[in-house]
Amino acid sequence: MVSIGGVGVMVLGALVAGTAAVLLALALRARLGTVTAVSVSGLLWSLVAIALVTLVPTRPDVGIVPAETRSESCSWDYGGPTGAAFEVLGFDQRTLNVLLFVPAGAFLVLALGRWWSGLVLAPVGLGLLAAYSLAIELTQLQLARIDRACDVTDLVDNVLGAGIGFVVGLVLLPVLTPWRGRRADH
Repeated sequence: MVSIGGVGVMVLGALVAGTAAVLLALALRARLGTVTAVSVSGLLWSLVAIALVTLVPTRPDVGIVPAETRSESCSWDYGGPTGAAFEVLGFDQRTLNVLLFVPAGAFLVLALGRWWSGLVLAPVGLGLLAAYSLAIELTQLQLARIDRACDVTDLVDNVLGAGIGFVVGLVLLPVLTPWRGRRADH
């Protein structure tokens, strides 16, 4: 049996996805302008990074988690178990869940800020980020092998992070002016 997991796999995946995102940004730059090209690529990279962090097992030695022992439903205990058991750089799990979605929310606004249709599409995209978080939680529930737990607190924290990122994107929009696109780059 081959086990894949751990922080090293997550970091390697993020680096590979980051390289692909840089190449995509370079390819899109001439057509969309630097701000929009970087934002589209950054949004795609952040979605991949979110999937890596939330769906790759935290340890390579997890092994098979028998289906009989996995949870049958999502935890509805808001605030749930304390995130103190999982810390990175002094941040607890709840803070990390919020921070994980901030870039996606910001890049979403900046990627769509070039067009007037972004006024409608950006809020729809925010809803899709919430749906993405829900899909991740449901995947965690169904895939016993990854030894993750479906939790409503994670969903709320993720949506909060996307919302904070959305506001950050709105603040950056008039500064970065993606609608100037190619004219400003030449």
